[in-house]
Amino acid sequence: MRAHEEADFREFVLARSHALRRTAYLLCGDWHQAEDIVQTALTRLYMAWRRVSRRDSIEGYVRQIIFRAYVDERRRGWSRRESPSDDLPDLPADEPGMAEERMVIFRALAKVPRRQRAVLVLRFWEDLRVEETAAVLGCSEGTVKSQTSRGLATLRALLGTPENGFEPTVHPVVHRERS
Repeated sequence: MRAHEEADFREFVLARSHALRRTAYLLCGDWHQAEDIVQTALTRLYMAWRRVSRRDSIEGYVRQIIFRAYVDERRRGWSRRESPSDDLPDLPADEPGMAEERMVIFRALAKVPRRQRAVLVLRFWEDLRVEETAAVLGCSEGTVKSQTSRGLATLRALLGTPENGFEPTVHPVVHRERS
């Protein structure tokens, strides 16, 4: 790789690694596994950087690598996986009470079936359209729509249980408007 390409890759990693790690965490529910997934994704991106950097679709390509790395990780035998913990790390709060609310949502999201969780993360966290989500997941738009509906229903059911004591101040999955 040439020096300017190496610098471009380094700049991309510095700018996007935190967001990529958050996305991976939302998929798998474990910060350490999320770091492994992002490391795998960045290694694969590095190997393809010359080809990919010439396109406008670096973000989409990386999302697809992250999703595939997550699926590959889930396909490993049980003896080669670490088991995630129910205890989530402390995160700084933006507003009083928001950290607790966010933790309850993350715990509920971790209980949503993995395909539905992937669709919810891509649609509502990464703010992808149905078509883009279908392309990343390699499925039809109808599958994305049905998995979104089922995933939201599951998430609402999990958040609505009395043992969670969750009464959101905002809708649990907010679709951000594109700017």
